[in-house]
Amino acid sequence: MNTARFLMIAGALSIVSFPSAAASLNSMNEVGAALLACWTPPANSDNSSVTLSFSFKRDGTLIGPPKTTAVHVGGDDKARKAYVDAATKAMQDCLPLSFSPSLAQGVAGNVFTLQFNSPKK
Repeated sequence: MNTARFLMIAGALSIVSFPSAAASLNSMNEVGAALLACWTPPANSDNSSVTLSFSFKRDGTLIGPPKTTAVHVGGDDKARKAYVDAATKAMQDCLPLSFSPSLAQGVAGNVFTLQFNSPKK
């Protein structure tokens, strides 16, 4: 194989993401940060928050849907539902997560909570 062709193939492979090469999460702090990185609060939802409760399987997926444990959203029921739906969607968009072997063994079946917040004004 000539050098130019090799470099072209190597360059193409370097921009492809491989799931097995993804960094594994080693702590629940890293899990929370990964989930919150997927979060975009709905427009006009300043000073709002929702707390979700959930459990993971070892493979980084959820055991059932997340449950809402607290909602602090101004406005009507429609605004509250939109906020909860956005937090739930953020979680779904991030899954499955990639756990390190030791974290995978420890998280399975345990209940965790995470608060999704909007900017405060």
